[in-house]
Amino acid sequence: MPDNLKDFIKPGSEEELLVKQLDFSRLPRHVAVIMDGNGRWAKKRKLPRVAGHRAGTKSVREVVETCAHLGIEYLTLYAFSKENWKRPKKEVATLWRLLKEFLKREDKVLVKNKFRLKVIGQIEAIPAFARREVERVKELTKNNTRLTIVLALNYGGRDEIVDAVKNIVNDKDFDIDTLNEEKFSQYLYTNCVPDPDLLIRTSGELRVSNFLLWQIAYAEIWITQDFWPDFRKKHLFQALIDYQKRERRFGDIYPQGDQN
Repeated sequence: MPDNLKDFIKPGSEEELLVKQLDFSRLPRHVAVIMDGNGRWAKKRKLPRVAGHRAGTKSVREVVETCAHLGIEYLTLYAFSKENWKRPKKEVATLWRLLKEFLKREDKVLVKNKFRLKVIGQIEAIPAFARREVERVKELTKNNTRLTIVLALNYGGRDEIVDAVKNIVNDKDFDIDTLNEEKFSQYLYTNCVPDPDLLIRTSGELRVSNFLLWQIAYAEIWITQDFWPDFRKKHLFQALIDYQKRERRFGDIYPQGDQN
């Protein structure tokens, strides 16, 4: 076990047993998470939906901390989709307030641990008070290099692709004959972020929900029945162990790095 995990993992715990199964030379560079099930978590406990969202922030904190200890470079969290505007207005307003509270509470932690915040989505349409807080923390952490946390806010995968096409059309210097996958990717919200290697979804739903449609073309997908507020480091370790059992061929007949 790497030294930076020894004080993070309790000796003799389930987490320690899981960590011992990991090959630290084969961890994903980028993990993306669809954080699903906050409302159902609350309903199961006969609590208001907002209680589920508040509980979910604890899971965010733990998965960020765990990724950092593992040395994972990028973590993308699906925080608010374009479709989420369809929810009750009170719930939507609460989600934006929770985002502001979370960033104000955690900004010093991000700076201290050298985490960088990046945001993808149609940010101009989110409430001004939340947008200002997002921009403040982005600026505060822009030079950090340890872990990049990508928040998908007011995000939709189809919208991202449409926006990319619009940007290409409006780029007067763009030569259409040079268009290929790599060039197109430069016009996406994630232009400076590598594609996810592993996509995790909580709550057992078997769909990608309009999330990173272009980027997850070859991502490995891992689904847990647990709701997001119950997601802890052990779940991430389980996902990584399963990820390392997969053969990533990217359309080839050989696993990546194996030509024998």
